[in-house]
Amino acid sequence: MIKAIVFDVYGTLFNVHSVVEKCNSLYPGKGHELSELWRRKQLEYSFLRQLMGHYETFLTITKESLAYSCKSLSLPYNSEIEEILINEYVNFALYDEVEEVLAALENIKIALYSNGSLDMLKPLIHNSSINKKDIMLVSVDERKEYKPTPMSYQFVLKKLNVEREEVLFVSSNTWDIAGAKHFGFRTAWINRDNRVFDYLGTFPDNEYNNLKGII
Repeated sequence: MIKAIVFDVYGTLFNVHSVVEKCNSLYPGKGHELSELWRRKQLEYSFLRQLMGHYETFLTITKESLAYSCKSLSLPYNSEIEEILINEYVNFALYDEVEEVLAALENIKIALYSNGSLDMLKPLIHNSSINKKDIMLVSVDERKEYKPTPMSYQFVLKKLNVEREEVLFVSSNTWDIAGAKHFGFRTAWINRDNRVFDYLGTFPDNEYNNLKGII
């Protein structure tokens, strides 16, 4: 029996590529390319730092991956541009169905669990329409162990005070779903773009094209 639902944040509840418009305003015609590379390097840096045992907050990683992406694409970059684009991380757009889905789940424990640090997550939630909902917000920064390590999922499990088989883990990220599934959570992959699931030795229990599939 599912007693708690854990949602990833970036790409699952909030559209990380809503930054494209701001990127295009700074670099006309380069917004999509910059957004894609920035996100890819952001994830890569978190994984590499975890492997190296050299933890930095997700905010630092986000800045470093932005600097790399701009340099790689030969785009001008300075502290003012960094501030403008990093500020977009607290103003991401919610996906259209999020409010409806969370409202339908009011009688079950809900947690938002992210690699994002609380200094990024709290203003993001505050600036959104879900800021008044009774939802537990958990960051890997409290444990300094990035998803998808087993210890990262153990940390949120301890916070919820339930058994692992009583958790439904929801994410749009294949690596996150694979990690959660290997750990023992039930999983729901939100496949918004009709992508192929990564071959990581396991597959999601369920796959939906948006969050409405879980209600």
